[in-house]
Amino acid sequence: MRLRAALLAGLLAAAPAAAQDAIRIGVEAGPTSLDPHFASLITNIAFSRHVFQPLMEQDARQDLRPGVALSMRVLDDLTWEVKLDPRARFSDDAAVTAEDIAFTIGRAGDVPNSPSSFRYATRPIASVEALDATTIRLRTHQATPLLPNFLALVMIVSKRHGEGATTADYNAGRAMVGTGPYRHVSWQPGSPVVMERNPHFAGTPPAFARAEFRPIANAGARVAALQAGDVDLIEIVPPDQFERFRRDAARFTVADSPSNRLIFLTLDSDREDSPFIRGKDGARIANPLRDARVRRALSLAINRDALVSRVLQGQGLAAGDLGPPGYFGTSSDMTPPPFDLDQARRLLAEAGWAQGFAVQVNGPNDRYVNDEQVVQAIAQMWTRLGLAASVETRTRSVWLSEAAQLRYSVNLAGFSPNPELLGMLETQIHSWDTQLGLGTANRGRFSNRAIDAVIQQARTTMNDDERRRLTQQATRMALRDETALIPLYFQVNTWAMRRGFTYEARTDEMTLAFSAGRSTR
Repeated sequence: MRLRAALLAGLLAAAPAAAQDAIRIGVEAGPTSLDPHFASLITNIAFSRHVFQPLMEQDARQDLRPGVALSMRVLDDLTWEVKLDPRARFSDDAAVTAEDIAFTIGRAGDVPNSPSSFRYATRPIASVEALDATTIRLRTHQATPLLPNFLALVMIVSKRHGEGATTADYNAGRAMVGTGPYRHVSWQPGSPVVMERNPHFAGTPPAFARAEFRPIANAGARVAALQAGDVDLIEIVPPDQFERFRRDAARFTVADSPSNRLIFLTLDSDREDSPFIRGKDGARIANPLRDARVRRALSLAINRDALVSRVLQGQGLAAGDLGPPGYFGTSSDMTPPPFDLDQARRLLAEAGWAQGFAVQVNGPNDRYVNDEQVVQAIAQMWTRLGLAASVETRTRSVWLSEAAQLRYSVNLAGFSPNPELLGMLETQIHSWDTQLGLGTANRGRFSNRAIDAVIQQARTTMNDDERRRLTQQATRMALRDETALIPLYFQVNTWAMRRGFTYEARTDEMTLAFSAGRSTR
């Protein structure tokens, strides 16, 4: 009897300790795939960073720090020297070699059926050469100043486990062998992602031995899960609930950070017949979005301050540039366009659309903070301009697929440049060009050869001051002259957690188990 009592007491004492060594995180969505090269999406990359590492990784402010490599330096305009960390080992205890780096670079941009390829990051590399066990030389086809930042999103995989492996093999866990702080335990689409500490990780071990990410798409349900103690930390907290958690300091704590993610509208400025542009009588019409005056009018008809203060309840910053103030390549004079309904109407009339037209505004309803309400508010503002504006939103997975298939005329989107404005220009503004790997996320198919030329010059300019000037020039041409897209605002990233937990807020909005810790108070 005494033995049974002693065992029971021991089990009860051990239970809290075991619970404290694990963290349960409520996230808006799980990964679309565990294959670290399947899709260049923030959500997927965030999950990949637990099991894998890039050469150089980005910290909470997106400054580069060592990953699998200790350093990456320029030898000349076309040559980079990479020093591998000799301590870096895969979770099977195999050392990282130059062959793994070369295999990764060859694979990352060539994954079948990728909805958003990493080709932009690996295409510049012409060759990978091993000088010794820990020194690699990368040669590029042309000067590529942002190469370390591009590769900061490309996870290094094991050639031994990855050669011949398909995306299905990664999803099943068979190829999930990396150098990251955690190793894979289990995952099924729509189910939690479970991972445990990697004993062979070369860096500082994460605070929690086990991490479980639970996908909870509905923001209210995430809040309820935290309040009930079903999870320890949640991301993307609704603005009103964020303030409630902040005030309830006896039970909860919060973290937030300005984001580099621009929320904007893509405009179909390419097709003569756009799918959701019609006359007010429903008849097909020539696409008015092809006229820069119309695009400018739509931008001026949006009250950005009202979006931020009312719809986002202050959790945002009105945007007039492609990046937040202080970001490399931004300009102090690129302030948010003023709300000017009269000027917007004059521009519409000048373009021949004084009577307006019918337009549908599309967007997600579970991807960004209050995204559906934002889309509805914009449609109401355009109704006041004289348009017949309607709204249709989709769940994240459907929205991503349909946006990639160019099914929308006007679409609410978001993008984080990495880590300069040039990243936004290359993917969102440059003409769609599969050979160059540019314009890969240009859903409106905006195209201007003069702007393309400036972007291409900037992306091969190693001198920081000159690259900054060219970036600013291309941005002014795209936004001031052409309204290639309509910048709306920058998000504020938010997290809430139970008292006793901490989280290092990030500008890139990633939710990482190894950025969480225990409070000392």
